[in-house]
Amino acid sequence: MAADRTAPARDSEQAIAAALQRYRVMATVVGVLLVLLFVVAVPLKYWAEMPTPVTILGTAHGWLYALFFLSAVDLALRAKWTLTGTILTVVAGTVPFLSFLAEHSVTSKMRAGERV
Repeated sequence: MAADRTAPARDSEQAIAAALQRYRVMATVVGVLLVLLFVVAVPLKYWAEMPTPVTILGTAHGWLYALFFLSAVDLALRAKWTLTGTILTVVAGTVPFLSFLAEHSVTSKMRAGERV
């Protein structure tokens, strides 16, 4: 007899914790790529005439930002965030270093049981 396996409810603590973990990973990855893009690749493009790093990091950031966006929206829907909190969190992935601050703020609020 097969064991009954059911997925946790969409807004259960377990589902929210998993969504938070996905969001944290994507925020870190997108943040690191964006910092590398602006701190390393853009200066190389304009000062050393090497456009390849901008192309590679820019493309990687763009595709991974899409995954970051989806993970942030998924977490926002599961945890019932405010519209303002959701928008600010999603926009934070487009500003260098801001995704790290937003991730820290979101994680702190979520662990404290507060809405973002």
